[in-house]
Amino acid sequence: MSLTTCTIHVTQRQERAVFLTSELASALKLAKTRSVTLRLGSKSLELGLRLLKKTGKHLYLPATLYKQLHIPRLGSTLIQSSGGGKELEIGPLIGILTSVSSSSTAPFGSRTEFIRQFMRVGSDKAYYFAFSPNQVNWNQGTVTATIPRSEGGWVRKVVPLPDVVYNRLPSRKAEKLASMNAFKNRFIRRGIPLFNWSFFDKWDVYNLLEGTDAYKHVPDSRINPSASDIREMLEKHKFIYLKPTGGSLGIGIYRLTYNPKRGYYARFRRSGRNVLLRFAKFDGLMNLLTRQNGRLNHYVAQQGIRLIEIDNCPIDFRFHMTKNSNDQWIVAAIGAKKAGKGSVTTHVRTGGQLMTPEQVMRQVYGARGDSVLQTAKDAAIKLAEAVEKNHRHTLGELGFDIGIDQNERVWMFEANSKPGRSIFKHPALKEQGRASLQYIYDYCLYLSRFRARRDS
Repeated sequence: MSLTTCTIHVTQRQERAVFLTSELASALKLAKTRSVTLRLGSKSLELGLRLLKKTGKHLYLPATLYKQLHIPRLGSTLIQSSGGGKELEIGPLIGILTSVSSSSTAPFGSRTEFIRQFMRVGSDKAYYFAFSPNQVNWNQGTVTATIPRSEGGWVRKVVPLPDVVYNRLPSRKAEKLASMNAFKNRFIRRGIPLFNWSFFDKWDVYNLLEGTDAYKHVPDSRINPSASDIREMLEKHKFIYLKPTGGSLGIGIYRLTYNPKRGYYARFRRSGRNVLLRFAKFDGLMNLLTRQNGRLNHYVAQQGIRLIEIDNCPIDFRFHMTKNSNDQWIVAAIGAKKAGKGSVTTHVRTGGQLMTPEQVMRQVYGARGDSVLQTAKDAAIKLAEAVEKNHRHTLGELGFDIGIDQNERVWMFEANSKPGRSIFKHPALKEQGRASLQYIYDYCLYLSRFRARRDS
């Protein structure tokens, strides 16, 4: 298999053939081949092969064939030969599964800028498009795709089914539907890799890790805790967190504390404000919790951890993990989050402050900061490998909420299969944000098998 880049043009010639410059044919190791199968995504054409005595790596297609293959644009892309030079494949064709609106400026809502940034990575070596489930025509093997215009804005075009699907569907509720699982499985049956299958519930992750060496990084946790579970955990750990199993952004979280002399405390957020209530008796605390939530179904009770602090404010970390071109987990970026005064979480929207891990480690550990951070990175990679090993579907990125306690032990509180990108708003993390997109692109090349020796 040989892989290189080429520039695609439309020619006025009418012959049912693909025209390659000698330089491109040589790079693809095409010897005396007279006919080829030219492929893009799920579409292919049987064509004659003609060589042109021109310099550079160029491919020319008659306009009718260009339209039949549904090539999204002219210009440069990767091309590879296989099957002893009998098959040529251009692409890869990378599809981003999301929800699409009719807006001409923000067709993907708040995700539009992220998707645009991702589509810029390797845009001269791949074809990108975004689509929603109702835009796939399985009978035709095509998708009504939303594609960025070079001059700005977006355009709709029909393209083949992609080589790889990056799932960024935003709705937890929609992803739990049987119809959505069936939809995604149709790609798998056609041999089209799809990664980041669905959102995790918190308890899913603990189950995936149980029995692995990485489970030592998971705090003591109980699903759908009873009153006796909560009382027992408070007596054992002195403080615990109650978290909705399907929650995000810190919404609905309680921090419960037990002081043998003073009673029980509940810290939570209500109507945009941080609230702290004290109860002399355990029954009072449980009345609050069951009144607020009916019952504690769909909640996880989790051991509280005495995290490292700055200015008496706890610090935790978001580890943004991605796969790379060698199918290995790497730490693409780390953001440190300092809790706001009186806040139950470190989320920025509740008064938290975003910092770099280097800033935190320098303040907390001084010269030892680098080695403590490296220990946390090693733990994050072990956690990612363990989650992936026990997960039924392909993963390409993970977000871990990780804490380091006052004894330097590393803890993992949550894992997100579609991590947000708020940490990249920090000016010092913008470059890591760009790098994380590059890694996802590289992983798309790996999954789509556009991964032989590459040149530019």
